[in-house]
Amino acid sequence: MPTKDPAILVVGHGSRDPNGVDEFRAVARHLQEAFPERACDTGFLEFATPLISDGVERLVEQGARRITAVPGMLMAAGHAKNDIPSELNLLQREYKERGVQIQYGTELGIRPAMLRACEARIQEAEAQFGDDYDRADTLLMFVGRGASDSDANGNIAKIARMLWEGMGFGWSEVCYSGVTRPSIDDGLAHAAKLGYKRMLVFPYFLFTGRLIDRINDKAEAFAAEHPDIEVVNAPYLNDHPEVINAFIECMHATEKGEGNMNCQLCQYREQIVGYEDRQGKPQEGHHHHVRGAGTDHDHGHHHGHDHGHSHGHDHGHEHGHAHGHEHAHETQS
Repeated sequence: MPTKDPAILVVGHGSRDPNGVDEFRAVARHLQEAFPERACDTGFLEFATPLISDGVERLVEQGARRITAVPGMLMAAGHAKNDIPSELNLLQREYKERGVQIQYGTELGIRPAMLRACEARIQEAEAQFGDDYDRADTLLMFVGRGASDSDANGNIAKIARMLWEGMGFGWSEVCYSGVTRPSIDDGLAHAAKLGYKRMLVFPYFLFTGRLIDRINDKAEAFAAEHPDIEVVNAPYLNDHPEVINAFIECMHATEKGEGNMNCQLCQYREQIVGYEDRQGKPQEGHHHHVRGAGTDHDHGHHHGHDHGHSHGHDHGHEHGHAHGHEHAHETQS
C-alpha cells in the first residue's frame, strides 16, 4: 500500500546515552501510532544512527515524495537554526531530481502543551513533599540546557516565569547545565540564601543523558550540604502526552506553512547585543566528524555529501527564516 504523504522525519541531535536515543525514538513511534497512514522515521545529527540522510532515504524508499522534518528541540539555537537545516538543504538538492520535497518545522518552543507537560512532571514530584506541602513556601529551580544564543536562553527563563506565576510557587530560579550562566552550582548557591525550606528541581530536558545525571547528582549533593532544605528532583519531560501533542502541533503548522521561528531576535538575521559578528553568517553544519559516532556505530551508512562548503544561504536574506516554504533550501531558521 503506497505511503500517504507527507511522511514524518523526527530530527534529533543524538546522544551517547543509548537510553536517551531510545527515548527519542519513542517519539517517532508515538507519531507513527497517531498517523498510521504515513511513514515515520528518525534521523540524528550526531552520536547516533540513523543519520538524517539515512532517515530521508528510508522514507523515500517507502514511497514518500513529501517529507515533514520536525526538529526534536525544545528551543531554537545553533542546532535547530544552522546544523539541521544545513543537512536538509544538502539533501533537498540531492533528492530534487527524484521529485522529493522536504519541509522543515520549528522547535517545540513556548506553547501551552509544553507548559502543561511541565506542570504534570512537577506535580508528579510534589507528592514527595508530604501532606503539609505548600507551593507558596517552595522554590522552583528550573534547569535548562543552555546555549550560545540569548534568545533561546531567554525563552527558558520565560517558561520558568510562566510556571512560577501560573502554579503559585514562592520563588523561581533559573540556571543552565552548560554554555551559559548561571550554572547549576551558581543557581543552587544563590537559592540557598533565599530562605526557602523546600526546593523542587525541574530539568527542562526532553530525554535522559549525562546532563540529567549531573543535575540530579548536584541536587543530591546540595541536599546533603543543606539538611535544613528539603530537595526533590522532578522527572524530565520525556514522551509525556502533551509533549507528543506539541510535536503534532509543530508538524501541522509546518504543513500549513505557518511554522516560523522568532526571526526578530535571531542572531543570524539581526544584530543582537554581544553577538553582532554572527549576523549574516552562512548556514553550514559543524558536526561532520561525529556523524553516527556514539551509541550504535553503523559503518554501513553513506557519507556521500560534500561537507567542505557553506550552502549559499545568507541569514540576512529577506526570506531567510520562513519555515512554510516547500523546499528545505528555502527554510533557513
